[in-house]
Amino acid sequence: MTIRVLTGVTTTGIPHLGNYAGAIRPAIRASQQADVDAFFFMADYHALIKCDDPERVAVSRRAIAATWIACGLDVEKVTFYRQSDIPEIPELTWMLNCVTGKGLMNRAHAYKASVDKNELAGAEPDDGVTMGLFSYPVLMAADILMFNAHKVPVGRDQVQHLEMARDIAKSFNHLYGRGKDFFVLPEVQVEEDVALLPGLDGRKMSKSYDNTIPLFEGGRKALKSAIARIVTDSKGPGEAKNPDDSHLMALYQAFSTREQSQAFRQQLLDGLAWGEAKQALYDLLETMIAPMRERYEALMARPQDIEELLQVGARKARSYATPFIHELKAAVGLRDPLSTAGAKPEAKVRKARFVNFRDEDGSFRFRLMDADGQELFLSRSYADPKQAGAVIKALQGEAAADLLRVQDGRLTVQWQDQVVAELDAGAREAIEQALATFRDE
Repeated sequence: MTIRVLTGVTTTGIPHLGNYAGAIRPAIRASQQADVDAFFFMADYHALIKCDDPERVAVSRRAIAATWIACGLDVEKVTFYRQSDIPEIPELTWMLNCVTGKGLMNRAHAYKASVDKNELAGAEPDDGVTMGLFSYPVLMAADILMFNAHKVPVGRDQVQHLEMARDIAKSFNHLYGRGKDFFVLPEVQVEEDVALLPGLDGRKMSKSYDNTIPLFEGGRKALKSAIARIVTDSKGPGEAKNPDDSHLMALYQAFSTREQSQAFRQQLLDGLAWGEAKQALYDLLETMIAPMRERYEALMARPQDIEELLQVGARKARSYATPFIHELKAAVGLRDPLSTAGAKPEAKVRKARFVNFRDEDGSFRFRLMDADGQELFLSRSYADPKQAGAVIKALQGEAAADLLRVQDGRLTVQWQDQVVAELDAGAREAIEQALATFRDE
């Protein structure tokens, strides 16, 4: 049996070495198992709850996506997407809001902590509490239930939210199921043996403590500089060091083989100087990180490559989410009036369409979507939205077929001697059928 496992990452920071050891590396390894259907998403809507800096969220989205891909996430095998690219998730969030008791939200740890903090300071209990913070568990439930995940790996601080997701799913199933359970009840998978790396000062590696070791940010120079700042005891060269009391040893052990770790441990017992020990840790980490960093920097230099990979993931996610949200809307009575008259009227409503959007770099692009909402092609970037509009108009015209050309197994969409899009020749029939619907209107 295939198990669907869903993992989300909030986009408010840049991944560091502790994130790699504690979350990224084990999650990627788990996704490679044959019986796992892995869903990974960037929780950028969640980021808005705790961060009001748009640039920080935008940079974090790119950096996190590039990091996971550079570290070996196989985007062909898994479903990797941005939460904000799945419009069905906020739709489902509202439906779940309408079956969730306020009393359940009152018991959420994050909300209670804010209230307690305010009361301690003599402020109003809900001072500074937004509806985003208050209803955060409902959005998290929608993330999970939208794809009927069987398991959700979380730390112990998130267990309550998984239990809430189960309660919310039960409420919806009971109210609207009529003998059918729409939602799988997700199981909590507590990450007991997550690698909690010590930071530069020996405490848990965390940006809150300003004690992190960068993964890719700043390159090898930043990595070496951070390692040089690791706190050690005052024992000099030639004096035996206690490996069991050294967080430098713990860091080395987290990334080395058993044999390497044992050899390093013995060197410390034999009096290895701390400077030499730090150099050994740097050499170990740089050997591991350098190839991944190269891939990361290449991706960050070409943000459009990241965008295209994320859109592939969004299409995969929406191929499940779109029909499911229609089923859920029908269950609660939000049926499309035209769809109740039979199949033929619905078939007339569903048709191909062009979708215009502004990219993160400020340029303009468009997608051709088929009647089922699947992307057929993504256009190149245009500095002027009028240029993109002119191409769309040409593709909607009678001579649209003349803009499609096949050569060497590749299909190109061309207009005024410029390549608008390039894709596999096998897509030609679907694109021609979609374009024909505009001429039939």
